[in-house]
Amino acid sequence: MERTFLLLLDEIQPSQLYISRKKLKSVLNVIAMEGFEALPPIPVIRLKGRIIYTDGHTRAMAAYLNGLKEVLVYWDEDDLDLQAYEICVDWCLDEGIRSIFDLKDRIVPHSDYEILWYERCKKMQEKLENERKTNERDNA
Repeated sequence: MERTFLLLLDEIQPSQLYISRKKLKSVLNVIAMEGFEALPPIPVIRLKGRIIYTDGHTRAMAAYLNGLKEVLVYWDEDDLDLQAYEICVDWCLDEGIRSIFDLKDRIVPHSDYEILWYERCKKMQEKLENERKTNERDNA
């Protein structure tokens, strides 16, 4: 099991622009029925001097909406596409999103979330993959 620790919500940089209302409702229901202890800790990484959510934005928003100031996190050691995370964080910074608090007005219906977020990320991933293939060909 990874080592967990508490971090203040305002010390963690989001890496997504929206929260799905449907997913948030589900997490809030779990909290109401079983408490925060039922939720897994949130994975984070250090990227360009910032601590970044790699997942768990919805859990962090639920914590914020329930008045918590900090959440249980752990260092994400998965093999992540850091270039994609850099792009996502840049999108957030460009939109003025520097903490989970900044996403409170970006809770959207899940159908909108799929278009606004999933589709945007899918296009970015496709572009990165094409750039990587081009670079491999050019360097071969």
